[in-house]
This record gives sequence, structure tokens and C-alpha cells, in this order.
Amino acid sequence: MPKVETFDRTNVLQKATEVFHRKGYNGTSMQDLVDATELNRSSIYNSFGSKLGMFMEVLSHYQSITQNKIGKETLRAHNAADTIKLIFEMYLKEIIADVDNKGCLIFNCKSEMANQEHLIKSFMEQNQEQTIAILEDLVHNGQMEKIFNEDQSSGRYALYLYSAIQGFRMTGILNSNEDELRNLINIVLKVLY
Repeated sequence: MPKVETFDRTNVLQKATEVFHRKGYNGTSMQDLVDATELNRSSIYNSFGSKLGMFMEVLSHYQSITQNKIGKETLRAHNAADTIKLIFEMYLKEIIADVDNKGCLIFNCKSEMANQEHLIKSFMEQNQEQTIAILEDLVHNGQMEKIFNEDQSSGRYALYLYSAIQGFRMTGILNSNEDELRNLINIVLKVLY
């Protein structure tokens, strides 16, 4: 008979997220996870299989939270241009609130591990494809609404926006000046008009 988990999995994932976010995957030891989650090693292994298994679940949890935030921003928007701007504004708020300058866990993981582990690379590719698809739909809608120009295809603009978001998030690690970052958002979005 399998053992029943006696802990709040979401709470454990949040605590593990904080450790991985602060130290990175390679810098996080199993003891760090034991200390942060207050689970013993056997509980971690039984529930997640390994440190990598826990990390993959942490990435999925973090991705889900980010997608929910983007979904909420999309509901607030009046059109595609507003949606894209609100997504950048959401990231701006995160940058300003990130007093430890940790950056985005997924982008950090991409630079640390994308070429080290097949599961992580696969996750990163899927995350990138999903994000670009969302951005492509938004750009396409903006082009159909005659808000955005058609100098480039919606797919090319989506890749541009994805790259801009990554650069924006990375810039925000060392620069949290709101005026400068807001100006950067305006420069990025100007290309679409």
C-alpha cells in the first residue's frame, strides 16, 4: 500500500521554489531542501523521486503561477496592445518588488541548465513554444484590429517580444529603476506600431 502524503504539497513546492530561486539548481543541496521544506530526505525521495524530480515540479508550479498572472492581465485588457503592455507591466512590478534581485526562476534555469539535463531542456523548449504561441496570437489579433503594423509576420514579432521579455527580465536583475524600465517597455512596443 502506497504511503499517503501528510504535508501540504503546494506549501512544500513554494518553500522549495524559494531555495532553488535563491541558489539555483546546482547550488541547492538536498540538505537545503530538507531544511527549507521541513521534510526528511525519505519523504522528499518518496514524493518527488529525486532533487531533479522536485525541481521539475517546482518549475511547473512556478510556470503555472506565471500563466495565471498573465491570464488575469489578459482579462483586464481592452485589446491586444493593452494585453502585451500589461504583461510587461506585470514583469516590471515583479522586478521592482524583487529586492534580492533573483530574477525569473525559469529564465535563470534556462541560463544555468538548459544544456545540462534533457528533462529541463524539454521543459524550457515547451515553455518557450507556449509563450511564443500566446504572443503570436496577441500580435495577430493586434494586426487584425489594425493596432499593430504588418511589417513582420505575427510569428516574427512574437519571437521578438519573447526575446525582449527575456532581456527585460535579465536587465531587471541589475537595474530596477522604474523610469528606465518603463522607457524600455515603450521602446520595445514601438516596433509593433
